[in-house]
Amino acid sequence: MIAAEVGFTGDIVWDTTKPNGQPRRCLEVSQAKQLFSFQAAHRLCTGIPKTVAWFQAHYHNLREVSFF
Repeated sequence: MIAAEVGFTGDIVWDTTKPNGQPRRCLEVSQAKQLFSFQAAHRLCTGIPKTVAWFQAHYHNLREVSFF
């Protein structure tokens, strides 16, 4: 979804020999709502375009982070 939103036309290659991150599960957020009143304001399909637009508008203000 992100690649489509930013117009990426290259190939995405997955390294299947490495873990792929979080195991698949459904997120249960009732405790977040109960403990600190969190409720998502956007669905993923509308949040990605909003996030990309924010990033593109603010990219020049971001500083580079290096982990080396």
